[in-house]
Amino acid sequence: MGKIVCLMGKSSTGKDTIYKELLRRGEIPFRTVVPYTTRPIRAGEREGTEYHFTDEAGFQELKAQGKIIEDRAYNTCHGLWRYFTVNDGSICLDEADYLIIGTLEAYQALRAYFGEAKVLPVLVTLDDGIRLQRALDREKRQEQPKYEEMCRRFLADGEDFSAEKLAAAGNPRAFYNDDLDGCIGEIEAYLRENL
Repeated sequence: MGKIVCLMGKSSTGKDTIYKELLRRGEIPFRTVVPYTTRPIRAGEREGTEYHFTDEAGFQELKAQGKIIEDRAYNTCHGLWRYFTVNDGSICLDEADYLIIGTLEAYQALRAYFGEAKVLPVLVTLDDGIRLQRALDREKRQEQPKYEEMCRRFLADGEDFSAEKLAAAGNPRAFYNDDLDGCIGEIEAYLRENL
């Protein structure tokens, strides 16, 4: 029986890089779940790779069909953006382990949907100053930088990953990402012990 590994953390902690590297290394043969979002596509992203990109009408249609496993909505500087996981037939825990990127809220919703024993949390952490510089560097590379949204997201992370919310989620095992290879090695060891 497979499990879902939910890779989570504040913005710019390196979750996307760790996710891609775990898949590339292939030490653990994960399947992936492509989440959905209503936010605009960023430079370098491709439909069906990082996300399935849709709009509010598409979200509402999936919700009406009862296919939404979990969802989060953010009132951004550019309007309402949703991120969500859909029961679209791509998750079969009888066949494999899965790796996804999510938030603390998404982890709790996945755990409620699939069962606590089926969802393994991996929390990536990093110093806030380093995170802010990474976010700024990434935003500068965008064709149309959205600095206000970057700042809103950075500030929201403090609330989204507060000590109280982490405690309510069972204080997931945390991995500090100041050395990418070392961090990934620690995560792989943890996953070998728990999958």
